[in-house]
Amino acid sequence: MDDTPGDVDPMGAGYRLGSLRATISGSAIMTQQSHVTASNGLDYERTLIIAVEVSSRSWVVAAQVPGLQKGVKQQLAPRADALMAAVEGYKRRAAAAGMAVDRVIVAYESGGSGFWLARWLQQRGVEVHVMQPSSVPVDRRMRRAKSDRIDADMLLRTLLAWLRGEPRVCSMVPVPDEATEDARRPRREREELIRARVAIVNRIEAVLTVLGAGDYNPLRRDCRERLGQLRTALGQPLPPHARAQIERLLARLDLIREQVADLEAQRDRAVEDEAAGQAERMIQRLARLRGIGVQTATVLVHEAFVRRFRNARALGSYAGLTGTPYSSGGTHREQGISKDGNRRLRATLVELAWMWLRYQPGCALSRWFHDRLGGSRGRLRKVMIVALARKLLIALWRYLQDGAVSQGMELKPA
Repeated sequence: MDDTPGDVDPMGAGYRLGSLRATISGSAIMTQQSHVTASNGLDYERTLIIAVEVSSRSWVVAAQVPGLQKGVKQQLAPRADALMAAVEGYKRRAAAAGMAVDRVIVAYESGGSGFWLARWLQQRGVEVHVMQPSSVPVDRRMRRAKSDRIDADMLLRTLLAWLRGEPRVCSMVPVPDEATEDARRPRREREELIRARVAIVNRIEAVLTVLGAGDYNPLRRDCRERLGQLRTALGQPLPPHARAQIERLLARLDLIREQVADLEAQRDRAVEDEAAGQAERMIQRLARLRGIGVQTATVLVHEAFVRRFRNARALGSYAGLTGTPYSSGGTHREQGISKDGNRRLRATLVELAWMWLRYQPGCALSRWFHDRLGGSRGRLRKVMIVALARKLLIALWRYLQDGAVSQGMELKPA
């Protein structure tokens, strides 16, 4: 499967729509023949192909059933067992038409539902493909009709074109195993706790600003003692309700800080373990480089390097760091990076690029940045730091995969 999100056909969705309509009409003719096998090895006479539009209220299924000239659409309850019951029903309809189904292919878009449905179906012998939503072609008319049935039909036509041998018609997301997906949770939970901590600190500052109180840092150890010493702009102690609100906010802040400390201790123990797994060993190797801490190494490994990528371009596309040129007729301009990828990985790489210039000034990548930038400042500096982030991502990936060390890259002192 293609593990490059956002790898969309540059010819546009309009061209692909016509191609997909030809696909669905051609498949209907194919059912009238006996055991017609496509050039890619797909036997349409024995393969049940299903696209599912998943939502919280209902699932809409569009299917190509062997022996039936027309496609089948059906609305189901949002349950996996209802989908399997529909699959069995389609098999019976194919058998009634004289066709035996020995292969079932199901596709749906990735989203908030996650990958549990893909793993559940795979355990029951179903071939599952998960589509990248932004790569699915859509009608480009200003007022296009949209419904779950239309979307399901579009997913089916896109899936048929992809199975027919058009890999660029959409991008398929690799389905991670449950252990790999679960390993990302502590780091992402820490991000949520950090955001909650910042929100509480800002809320305390807002309460004190309304009262005209003095400077106060709720992250200090003596924050509660200093709370009693605060005075309003009129020289009075804090009002009772305002002080009670701040104390409740401080109690929540203490709980968040304790949970963050627990997650960081768990992260450090996993990295220091001598009998660590492959992901932990990659984190250890990255943490040996100057400018990369344990947290940054953990993000890079669990968000990117535990996956398999065909080449460096696929990795850059996954991070959303590939360019998006606009060239049509006499118009030629660069629209910036696609940002169609892992936003957590992309933000971490940009932060790491700034740190890399500070702690790895003699590295070839840092020298490339300064040579290209020259004496320029302002916006060009921000543009170049994104380019450095992409180069740094590829260099670290090759460092872990092949042991290739970029020229001038320094390790931390033992």
